[in-house]
Amino acid sequence: MSGIRNTDELTRAVRAVMRRTPEPRLREIMDSLVSHLHGFVKDVQLTEDEFRAATALIARMGQLTNERHNEVVLMAGSLGVSSLVCLLNNGQAQADGSVSTTQNLLGPFWRVGSPRTASGGSILRCPTAGEPLWVQARVVDADGRPVPGVEVDVWQCDAEGHYENQAVARAKGMTDMNLRGSFSTDGDGRFSFWSVKPLGYPIPTDGVVGQLLAAQGRHPFRPAHVHVLAHKAGYKTLISQVYAHDDPNLATDAQFGATDRLTATFVRHSGPPPPEAPREASVQTGVWHSVDFSFVLLAGESRLPKPPIL
Repeated sequence: MSGIRNTDELTRAVRAVMRRTPEPRLREIMDSLVSHLHGFVKDVQLTEDEFRAATALIARMGQLTNERHNEVVLMAGSLGVSSLVCLLNNGQAQADGSVSTTQNLLGPFWRVGSPRTASGGSILRCPTAGEPLWVQARVVDADGRPVPGVEVDVWQCDAEGHYENQAVARAKGMTDMNLRGSFSTDGDGRFSFWSVKPLGYPIPTDGVVGQLLAAQGRHPFRPAHVHVLAHKAGYKTLISQVYAHDDPNLATDAQFGATDRLTATFVRHSGPPPPEAPREASVQTGVWHSVDFSFVLLAGESRLPKPPIL
């Protein structure tokens, strides 16, 4: 019995083993994985030194991952894989080949137990960097009908790019649960709140992802956004981000998350903000902003994710 004689025979032999996997879906995934992985190695003619360097980087990503940081997920985003999975599993294909969905990336900053907030209230819990922002939102189903009684979590960073549970924010004296709120949609599927206009911020660059961005000459910034997580029985949990249209890094998001469907116009208003605008907004320049956005819930299972940061 002859052994393997060349690279093609090697690939066929490995795929033959993968095809003996009992579970159908795992069998399909492993066969395709080996096919594409071997094809990649052949395509780039991967050298032994490059192979050793690559496996060392994969091991390093695991070593850098802990309950407060996931370097593997960060890398998946930096390669566009996270957004690809999101687009493949949500929304509907359009005539121009695009995918319309309000589903997006979770990110590492969602927390359970955001303060219950009345619609129209403020999510500022202390003096906060930024100009006032008025957010009006509506939750509808796939047919455009309003969905009442949806539980909605909102969270964002301030105008310096800091979330309240980051060490730098705590060092600056930011109150626990600042810029977070929990709402319920009304009979018309609406909820609203006051906040501050957020700023884009860099992803962590002190690990393997930072090495990749530096090697490629890429910046690490995400465009400014507001996070939303909406859930109700009978609907797939919606994880979303709404991106500011005027952010300079909108087209070069380091995590490839900013889609056309989730880009909204943050309207700039001159003159004093309305009396109900939060006094905690630290930038009182006579300028405020507003945004109006609709989210779409699809039929499915309501299931909350495990918070990346506890």
